[in-house]
Amino acid sequence: MSCKPLSTPNRKTNPMQFSELLRKAVKLEAHEVRATLTSFFFVFVLMAAYYILRPVRDAMASDWTDAEVSWLWTLNFFISFVAVSLYGGAVTTVKFRRLVTSVYAFFAFSFLAFYIGTQMVADRVLVDKSFYVWISVFSLFHVSVFWSFMSDLFTKAQSKRLFGFIGAGASTGALVGPSIPTFFVGSIGTDNLMLVATVLLLCTLPIIAALQRLKSVDLHNEEQQVGSEEFEYIGGNPLAGFGEFLKSPYLLSIGLFILLYTSISSFVYFELKNLLADYTRAERTQIWGAMDLAVNTLTIVTALFITGRLATRFGLSTTLASVPIIICGGMLVVAAVPAVAVVVGLQIVRRAGNYAITRPGREMLFTAVSREERFKAKPVIDIVVYRGGDMLNAWAFTALTQGLGLGLGMVALVGAGVAATWAGVGYYLGKSFERIE
Repeated sequence: MSCKPLSTPNRKTNPMQFSELLRKAVKLEAHEVRATLTSFFFVFVLMAAYYILRPVRDAMASDWTDAEVSWLWTLNFFISFVAVSLYGGAVTTVKFRRLVTSVYAFFAFSFLAFYIGTQMVADRVLVDKSFYVWISVFSLFHVSVFWSFMSDLFTKAQSKRLFGFIGAGASTGALVGPSIPTFFVGSIGTDNLMLVATVLLLCTLPIIAALQRLKSVDLHNEEQQVGSEEFEYIGGNPLAGFGEFLKSPYLLSIGLFILLYTSISSFVYFELKNLLADYTRAERTQIWGAMDLAVNTLTIVTALFITGRLATRFGLSTTLASVPIIICGGMLVVAAVPAVAVVVGLQIVRRAGNYAITRPGREMLFTAVSREERFKAKPVIDIVVYRGGDMLNAWAFTALTQGLGLGLGMVALVGAGVAATWAGVGYYLGKSFERIE
């Protein structure tokens, strides 16, 4: 008889308790709950799809030399340039309500096409390398479009409170996604992972429609609404984003921030690629997947309880400079103790810090720019500048190791200097953001 009185209140109060706990932890207003949770789920699905495929891509790289991978990254840069230009053209012609859904539907069917290719082609080297490059394009494009959508959904003030929590959705998806290849690649099969990612991407289409409705119904951010006349202004030259980027000191600084970040990430990636060369592709897929699990477990805790408070209490300048300072110290440790375990630890801290703190902080910067800059110049920075940095840094790493014969310790010293410069640029960007009304 005592069970019924106990269970009935629990059913009534648990949702309220969860909502109250969430609002206290994230500093959510009541009218923001549905839109924020839906955005969280949106990026969760996106990142789960990507992280199902990421270990497959990274496992391929160990089959190729540093020079081969550098050439692939060079090709990736040029393909990214073309992709951003085509996206700029789509912005000029496709209605806003269909723009974001069109991007994700296109990528979903592209992975279906790759799956068909793996079943029909006997010699898979060309298919594998094409897939490697295409995943690299997707890895930035799907995130850039998502955060452009978020920047248009929420206001500048809301972004400081909510983007850290929404970013935790990406980390949660990045935690679930790699668990599939890590634990089930033997039974599912590597190629079938492409089909799983296709289905997940198609699931984002109704989520986008729901968020567009919540923007007006719950958030009442009608002033952020994109109308036909505004897209007519955004339209015109598909390459307008490049011009917007080059003429704005603020956007150029964001581009420099990205370029310095890619220097660190590229160097660490190449070292890990070389360290895993002796493993089989299936083993590498599991190792990269396990590393993703470790990264995103740390990221979720940081994003939920630290990022929003760091940005609101200490400002965006401290937020953007914090991770580079930590990485600078980590690089000095690697220079002193150039061991495999230290490099792996640095990679985990670097990626977790980026996903939980640096990336949400960087996306806050775009709430202070115009819609044209947000939808055209932002992909230039997120994709072309990022992949251009990858290309330059890949060849720089090859030159330092294969050209000059430098070891891990000396390369880490170079990285420490880059990280220190990265911190300075981040601090400057945060101050610039605060000065913009």
